[in-house]
Order: sequence, then structure tokens, then C-alpha cells
Amino acid sequence: MSRVGKNPIAIPGGVEIKIDGTMVLVKGPKGELSLNVDPDIQVERKDGEIVVSRPNDSQRFRALHGLYRSLIANMVEGVTNSFQRKLEIVGVGYKGEMKNNRLNLQLGYSHPIVFVPPAGIEITAEGPTKLTISGISKELVGQVAAKIRSFRPPEPYKGKGVKYAEEHIRRKAGKTAA
Repeated sequence: MSRVGKNPIAIPGGVEIKIDGTMVLVKGPKGELSLNVDPDIQVERKDGEIVVSRPNDSQRFRALHGLYRSLIANMVEGVTNSFQRKLEIVGVGYKGEMKNNRLNLQLGYSHPIVFVPPAGIEITAEGPTKLTISGISKELVGQVAAKIRSFRPPEPYKGKGVKYAEEHIRRKAGKTAA
């Protein structure tokens, strides 16, 4: 049995879950999310918990079992407490600011980069070099953070670029005189 998949998902107060065939809809105080589950994976409500089960022990079903349990648990977590990801901008003259619901980034290019966040994502600039991306969908928060980081990933010599706050950049030694 899958270690992740066999754990039931507790439903906190204020969260409403509707299971309609292969569609799982989760409503909470922060918003609502939906997920279309593979038809072979069963999602049931038992004793105030959500239980995900699989038809047999084939490799495909073992993988999907843990996957869908994690996705549904992240949806429940997201509608109660939103997810957030912190980014840091490192480099002389590198900065980011929010203007008119658009993120304006100066990352050492000849032009500014303007990023419009998708619906459901909120970006806040805590100073010119710190950004916080938050939203109810863990997948979308991570995707937006990765997209912003991809504009100027940190380089290994000086560490300049956009990096995750908890990320550690492995430094390389520069050129040495002979």
C-alpha cells in the first residue's frame, strides 16, 4: 500500500468537499478549487475524512494513488491557509516593484520585464529586492515563482539573479592569474 496514498485527509471546519464522479470540488474560506481525478481512482468521504483508494497494485495505480491523495490534500490546505513562495533579487541595480497589478522587474537587461500574474495569484513586493507570491493553488504558486526566477536565474560566480529565499547558490571560483 502506498505510504502517502493510504493516509486519510482530514477535513477542517469551514471546508466543504463535493465529490461528483471523477470531479472533486473543495470550497473553503479563501476560495474554491476543483480537480478531475482519474476514473480508476476512487475518492470517498468516510467519517469526516477523505479516503483515496486504487483498484489493484499495478505500477500505474500505485503512482496515481499517492499523486491524487497529495493533490487533494494540497487543495484542502490551500483553501484554508494559502500557500506562499518568497523570492529574493540579488544584484546591483536589480529590483522589482508592483504597479497596477503588474510586476515590473529590472534585471540587468536593456529593457524592463513586465509580468502580469494569473488570476488567483497575489504578488507583493516587500522592498525592492524581496517578492512574495501567494495563492490557494500550490501548483500555480510554484509555477509563477519558477517563471519569475527563469527571467534571470542566479549565476554561480557572483550569485546575481532571482533566487528562492531558502535556496543556496553553490559558488564557483573565478579566474586565477597564472
